[in-house]
Amino acid sequence: MTGVVLGVDIGTSSSKAVLVTLDGAILASAVREHEVSCPQPGWFEMDAGLWWSEFVLLARELLAGRDVDVTAVGVSGMGPCVAVTDAVGTPLRPAILYGVDMRATAQIRRLEDELGAQDILDRGGSALSTQAVGPKLLWIAENEPETFARVRRLFMPSSWLVHQLTGAYVLDHHSASQCSPMYDTEAHAWYEPWVRAIAPDLELPELRWPGEAAGTVTAEAAAVTGLRVGTPVITGTIDAWSEAVSVGAHRVGDLMLMYGTTLFLINTVAQRRTSPVLWSTVGALPGTRNLAGGMATSGAITAWLRRLAGSPDYTTLLDAAGRSGPGARGLLMLPYFAGERTPVADPEARGVIVGLTLEHTAGDLYRAALEATALAVRHNVEFFREAGGQIDRVVAVGGGVRGALWTQIVSDVTGLPQQIPSVTIGASFGAAFLAAGLVAAPSINVWNPVRTEVTPQPALAATYHRLYGLYRELYASTASVVHQLGRGG
Repeated sequence: MTGVVLGVDIGTSSSKAVLVTLDGAILASAVREHEVSCPQPGWFEMDAGLWWSEFVLLARELLAGRDVDVTAVGVSGMGPCVAVTDAVGTPLRPAILYGVDMRATAQIRRLEDELGAQDILDRGGSALSTQAVGPKLLWIAENEPETFARVRRLFMPSSWLVHQLTGAYVLDHHSASQCSPMYDTEAHAWYEPWVRAIAPDLELPELRWPGEAAGTVTAEAAAVTGLRVGTPVITGTIDAWSEAVSVGAHRVGDLMLMYGTTLFLINTVAQRRTSPVLWSTVGALPGTRNLAGGMATSGAITAWLRRLAGSPDYTTLLDAAGRSGPGARGLLMLPYFAGERTPVADPEARGVIVGLTLEHTAGDLYRAALEATALAVRHNVEFFREAGGQIDRVVAVGGGVRGALWTQIVSDVTGLPQQIPSVTIGASFGAAFLAAGLVAAPSINVWNPVRTEVTPQPALAATYHRLYGLYRELYASTASVVHQLGRGG
């Protein structure tokens, strides 16, 4: 019987699971696709029950017919999310998702007025934004008071899986540091006065580090999942930070780029750095700190364009985008199709495409979308450096690295080489690695060595530098019009 670890990640568009031996060999993987609910423009929700049902299906699929001994379980998931339950853990409403959900803008302003915007930044490390948990809890309190009166517990996908597997009510320090303004990033603890100002009856979860054990699999969970009773389960964390673990991007100077439905950036810094337009968090590993940024859409735009083009396979679209060439034959796009998180911090931003003619093709539009996300990466990188971030090494991960064109465009636009690891599965692999730490002493260099490196093409630097200037100009010149359109004016 082979000793393995199970890693499961609950993502925006799918849940993924992987079985890995203790020396890092992947035995099997599985995926369950799902959709988010959008009850109103700018609202994104998902039922917590789906997270558990997909975990069960994935676990049973991977364990069926295999002579393996699961020695530990790792979990991660999108976040920060707001899944609220009553005192016994019964969900009271669909979970409100992370920064793509824009509903709590009024509550952001209210908390800034009441608590002080600078005080929030100083204590929590991040200004309030659509990414923050506190304003979304306040939104429930103000808009669904009968539901909020019953709220006693707060979960995210990773902590919900832990609760279902072990009965424990815990949250990792990193996820807590994104619960602005309720966590003190200097004290590594909940800040009770502000918690009580937002949710006076909330029972706070115990805080642990992502790789620490949260508990063991109960008999009830074992019966439905096929896991052995007593199997240890880690506390887990938010998917992007699990992705960073999966590629070893947690040394000072590392920058992880996660190419997915959204695009995420995590820079490990030597000491706490703050910025009004980036997120300053504690890291996934004890003693680490991060500056982070995230786009509201990236792969979501390419998926949208694919549907508009009649759903050809991605290889066809990538080939067409490659033929389009740098500059997409005169097209420029702002990738703010669901508002934008960092560094624009504008929930009312929208996508803009300029330069269209009757001669443009689907390949040109696809190229413009890839270039738009690359220009947004460069925009974030500039703010990372302004905030004191140090970027010595860039590691890419996620589904978007499978086609070489996207990563090449990002390197050409930013001037940064990118290392591509051997395993790009991402968060579920990172969760498995953290779980292996409970029973062994794994090395990420053994589990996931660098496979190749993407280097910038110097001949394209001038072209993309000019395009970047136009990109920055385009938002400034269209923002007022876009805002009026979004408000129905």
